[in-house]
Amino acid sequence: MEDPRDIILGPIVSEKSYGAVKDNRYSFYVDLRAEKGEIKRAIEKIFNVKVLKVSTINVKPKPKRLGRSIGKSPRRKKAIVSLSKKDKIDFFQSA
Repeated sequence: MEDPRDIILGPIVSEKSYGAVKDNRYSFYVDLRAEKGEIKRAIEKIFNVKVLKVSTINVKPKPKRLGRSIGKSPRRKKAIVSLSKKDKIDFFQSA
């Protein structure tokens, strides 16, 4: 994966992720094949910040129903990124 924007798919917008912003931890959906080192480099390149730690979580699909149709929610991977004290991502601060 060459482009950092192919690795970072988007931010996770929830009450829990906004609560973690106080501790300088930011949550993102990432590509399923992305490794921690790739995620770290992508965040540092996109947002121009210093990443201290990356934690990843694989989210399993859950069964879903809509009438008679039965399916599953998509498989996803989350990354929780810890930044140094002086850095912050303004995308989350504006809300």
